[in-house]
Amino acid sequence: MKFRIDRDALADAVAWTARTLPVRPPVPVLAGMHIVAGGEDNSDRLKLSAFDYEVSAQVSTDIDVEEAGTALVSGRLLAEISRSLPPHPVEVTTDGAKVMLRCGSAKFTLLTMPVEDYPTLPEMPPAAGSVGSDEFAAAVSQVAIAAGKDDTIPMLTGVRVEIEGETVTLASTDRYRLAVRELHWKPERPDFSAVALVPAKTLADTAKSLTAGAEVSIALGGTGGTGEGMIGFEGGGRRTTSRLLDGDFVKYRSLLPSEYAGLAEIQSAPFIEAVKRVSLVAERNTPVRLSFSQGEVVLEAGTGDEAQAVEALEATLEGDDIDIAFNPAFLLDGLSAIGSDVARLSFTTPTKPAVLTGKPPQDGENPNYRYLIMPVRLSG
Repeated sequence: MKFRIDRDALADAVAWTARTLPVRPPVPVLAGMHIVAGGEDNSDRLKLSAFDYEVSAQVSTDIDVEEAGTALVSGRLLAEISRSLPPHPVEVTTDGAKVMLRCGSAKFTLLTMPVEDYPTLPEMPPAAGSVGSDEFAAAVSQVAIAAGKDDTIPMLTGVRVEIEGETVTLASTDRYRLAVRELHWKPERPDFSAVALVPAKTLADTAKSLTAGAEVSIALGGTGGTGEGMIGFEGGGRRTTSRLLDGDFVKYRSLLPSEYAGLAEIQSAPFIEAVKRVSLVAERNTPVRLSFSQGEVVLEAGTGDEAQAVEALEATLEGDDIDIAFNPAFLLDGLSAIGSDVARLSFTTPTKPAVLTGKPPQDGENPNYRYLIMPVRLSG
């Protein structure tokens, strides 16, 4: 194997592929990065792959090939070396059981692993449709914040992806909050429908890393189709697959209130800053109390025997005055995710979930992002 590649192209491709490398590989070869230079189908392309039996990643990029070949080397070591190379073209060659990298006056020698022991990457499921990469990344980040971190309940660590025609609905919950985002996409078939539960961390990392191309192609077995148990994403020469989570997701639509007793509107930026300031005195798991009345909201944290903070902000209120309390971290997550200069908080009672949204694009339209948050019951 012998090829030349631009230093930045190599560093970028290796760094992206290395994200999938397992921290503690179950078998040694899974710590490797699979390198294929040239080949019958694309003689001027380099393919780098990583796989941990759950998630696979593959990137393809242009190179100058002198001699086609395949090798398997330590992925983490290759990533560290690629990142630190001087700004010169890189020449990669194999010599027996070694891979040599030359870049300017720097030279590295890596030992290879047995290529024949490396598992075959899973096939991409059939392409289901495509979506703008930036919008997809933004939508996934809005929803992934509400996913659970507790691996003992795997279902709550996922994002539910529902596809019905031209609408994709993303939803996640950790039982204390629920995030739902709807977006439009271009399906391969107008009647396509599918449901998948994707690990939230994998989905968030993948969506963020595929913004180099204008669009992301989503590959998914439809109802009764092939590709069961797998979802794939492709964009900008990068493709990744992930195993889906098992389990029935909560019937989240029934959790969203159909009507509200009150609606408050507050400027988002001052609200975020005030919540951060007031929560400085909140001990761990202590809520921030919000008292809404006509024209203002008063934020408070701390009680008589502790440090206390109080701050008032302008707010509009439709409905009766209400006192409601939230976990400040959960409230800040939602306020940061709505992507609007005005925060709308809709509530029914102080003990029932409230829904946080931004201002809809046009009056009368439903917002495409909703963040439901459970209040903390106030004592006394």
